[in-house]
Amino acid sequence: MSGPDGDRRPGTRVRGSVVPEAEFRSYYGRPIIKEPVWTWEVPWYFFAGGLAGASASLGLVARLAGNDRLARSAFTVSGAGVTAGVPLLVSDLGRPERFPYMLRMFKVTSPLSVGSWILAAMGPAAAGAAVADRLGIFPRLGRAAEAVAGLLGPALATYTGTLVADTAVPVWHEAGRELPFVFAGSAAASAGAAALLLTPPADAGPARRLVVTGALLELGAAQAMERRLGDLGEPYHQGPAGRLARLAKACTAGGAGLVALGGRRRRAVTAAGAALVLAGSACERWAVYKAGFQSARDPRYIVEPQRARMAEREREQLKR
Repeated sequence: MSGPDGDRRPGTRVRGSVVPEAEFRSYYGRPIIKEPVWTWEVPWYFFAGGLAGASASLGLVARLAGNDRLARSAFTVSGAGVTAGVPLLVSDLGRPERFPYMLRMFKVTSPLSVGSWILAAMGPAAAGAAVADRLGIFPRLGRAAEAVAGLLGPALATYTGTLVADTAVPVWHEAGRELPFVFAGSAAASAGAAALLLTPPADAGPARRLVVTGALLELGAAQAMERRLGDLGEPYHQGPAGRLARLAKACTAGGAGLVALGGRRRRAVTAAGAALVLAGSACERWAVYKAGFQSARDPRYIVEPQRARMAEREREQLKR
């Protein structure tokens, strides 16, 4: 059908013609959004913070159950994790004074603000609990610090998953449902693994169970995340992120299997499994980090979710 000027009207097709599906190209092939400005300290902070948070919760549960040997190991790991995590975060910020600036306000809707306050509250508690227990000083104050650290531990272990999902990076933003569970499982598995390396086998039963449970949660949540992301989850199968994701799965699954098989008697097997789980947890954080950069570079990952949402809205309007 043609208009008065002989041109084909918009929205009509010439019989027998096939209109090729439009292919999106950005201006000069440039990315639509900027890559994250985070540096290498960030994935290591994710790992250290998750390890510290989950270890503090493990230590509190062990203390309440009367397993003082496991509690000491867990709080030692928690204190070490916080001690390593704070310098990593400050280093990424560029200037040390920027961290206190983030504490000038508390905004519930901002994961960064909430996370800064969690770290500020838990850091001294976890480090103080570890020092008090190791030196045998201030027992009451030490127990109070353990309670604070243990209760804040789950929040510290998972808020970073919410933090990355609260960005414009497609592979992070669209995975907002699963990322906190991926980080929670990874943190739990690494906390149990670190405690296993420091605790006699007779007292390490809860740590072994935590390794297996955390590994199953991490692997299951990561698989669910990649499946739901569909084509948007391609960075987890390609390039550096893909290699790290495969390595994380292999180390976590293999390590958890060794821990389960090692039990109380095979100390060397259990230690090897714990080391693999720790490596897998670190690789998982790096895989998520690298996937964000790869996703931000490709305009296709920005446009395709937008088109899908627009098509869904159009279908809903037609139904009405």
